[in-house]
Amino acid sequence: MLNRRILRIKAMQAIYAYVQAEGSDYQLALDLIADRFAPDLMAAEVQDRKKLEGQKQIASLMFKEWYKTRQFDTEEKDREILDVAQAAVNFYQNSLKKDLKYFGAQMISAAEEIYDRYLLTLLVAQELVHQIEGEEQKAATRFTERKDVNLRKLLDNKALQKLLGNKFLEQRVIRRNLSWAGEQQVIQNIYKNNLKKDEEVQAYLEILEPNYEQDHELLRHIFKNVIFKDENLQALFEEKDLNWVENRSVVKNLVNKSIKMLEESTDENLALLDLSASWDDDKAFFEELYHETLREDEKYEAMISDSVQNWDVERVAQLDKIILKMALCEMHTFRSIPVKVSINEYIDISKVYSTPKSKQFVNGVLDKLSQELMASGAIRKSGRGLLDNK
Repeated sequence: MLNRRILRIKAMQAIYAYVQAEGSDYQLALDLIADRFAPDLMAAEVQDRKKLEGQKQIASLMFKEWYKTRQFDTEEKDREILDVAQAAVNFYQNSLKKDLKYFGAQMISAAEEIYDRYLLTLLVAQELVHQIEGEEQKAATRFTERKDVNLRKLLDNKALQKLLGNKFLEQRVIRRNLSWAGEQQVIQNIYKNNLKKDEEVQAYLEILEPNYEQDHELLRHIFKNVIFKDENLQALFEEKDLNWVENRSVVKNLVNKSIKMLEESTDENLALLDLSASWDDDKAFFEELYHETLREDEKYEAMISDSVQNWDVERVAQLDKIILKMALCEMHTFRSIPVKVSINEYIDISKVYSTPKSKQFVNGVLDKLSQELMASGAIRKSGRGLLDNK
């Protein structure tokens, strides 16, 4: 199931994308100024190019100064220069608002789409059944090898029937409007190249009357070794999900647990797994983490700068700074999460996603800052198990 670490990673990726977009918005604002003062080649009168270049330079300097101080501190009287500089500011601010909303929404979608991949993977079993039924229809009109016809026994697999008859799965698929329409070639490849040639499937087909344990074991095998190992299916998911390499293990875990739940005694109303134990709470957690980290960016930037004396904060890896800011935000904002938990989580994230030396750097900065913040009372924790947060 989706855990808080994965949500932290999703928030980190969204914040990183926002920071990159911020740099693009800054450059686009400067491009706007350059465009406004570019010579009009179609103008009837000859333009003063030196004047235009000078106006562009002054407006650009004004915008850059505003970017640093968030105010215009100038005695400039040229109305055109002032208007263009203000237009650049407005463009930049509006672009940031759109980016903040966009990447926040993308973050939620990225998490929820993991659940879609889980449901779609379970639906592959239904599509394979359709392939078998199609073979049966063809067999009725022409001679077919006994091995192909014998796949009919898979339709009688009681564990498979429990999965396909599950009301929870059916409702979730309908609610999220999921299907394999348009991707039948992938399903056909799984059927022809994997399922029909799989040795364990062939061995199962030789069993006269398989019991439920054998049915259940074969279903686990089909998902683990036939479906999940199909390169075309994995390539399709990777094409649709840029983070499929890390999300794949979550989907695989959800599928494996769902198949394990299909015991002989379970009925069609068995509730399969949700995205997390409490998706509403988890969603609120990483939405707040995303927005609060960015809202308090300047405060956390200053804290990091003060803690890394003798080291130019501009030289700190961008991802390290984001990880540090998220950790500081989590310490300040979420009173029920122990400081030690936050520190350990972000150290582990830095191991995987940042530079080789990031682990030690992040550990050192967070250890120092957390002690200072708790000593000053800036961080206060409450709740069960939070008596020792040092």
